[in-house]
Amino acid sequence: MTQHLTREISQLKKKMLSLCALTEESVQMAVKSLEVRDNNLANKVIERDQEIDQQEVEVEEDCLKILALHQPVAIDLRFIVAVLKINNDLERIGDLSANIAERTLILSSESVIESPIDLVDMAGRVKNMLKSSLDALVNMDQNLAKSVLVMDDEVDDIYRQMYKSVVQRIQTDSTKTIGYLNILSVSRQLERIADHTTNICEDIIYMVTGEIIRHQQPNATVVKK
Repeated sequence: MTQHLTREISQLKKKMLSLCALTEESVQMAVKSLEVRDNNLANKVIERDQEIDQQEVEVEEDCLKILALHQPVAIDLRFIVAVLKINNDLERIGDLSANIAERTLILSSESVIESPIDLVDMAGRVKNMLKSSLDALVNMDQNLAKSVLVMDDEVDDIYRQMYKSVVQRIQTDSTKTIGYLNILSVSRQLERIADHTTNICEDIIYMVTGEIIRHQQPNATVVKK
């Protein structure tokens, strides 16, 4: 690897870490705004989404520039490809955080409705998944990344329970339909954040090992690049 390429990749890593920190904080703020019905905090999350979008564009431009100018191979190429994909997932997580904040603003304007399923617990699981995935990225820890993949099943189960419970509540009391649908929407945003977090972990494993595990069945043959 040339010194110039080494410097470019080092700068790219710093930008990625900055985007990771910004995105993680956005999720934490969105969840906090929901828990305490804090409209000011919710608005900050919505405003911050533009900053995440801008950083996502800058990271993508840097990746494309490195690919065009240096034509990296082997592990360097895997790194750039993985960063491009992780970058996109982080941007989507930022969007989903803003969506949660928007739902918080709506819920805050209505009478308090008890969630059929503990949203705080669900949000805590999702935040833990995201933190672990970003730790795995920083430390290039494929084992930690793999552990996050298992957590996604738990979040999916909670969302399915939420969906069934909301349908039952609406059937029982249709006057609170809008409120319950907003609660369901929040749980859906959290479930989607977990999905994007899973994508990040799959790309970390690819980055470290060259193994493509996306869509892989338990006994499937590993595809390497």
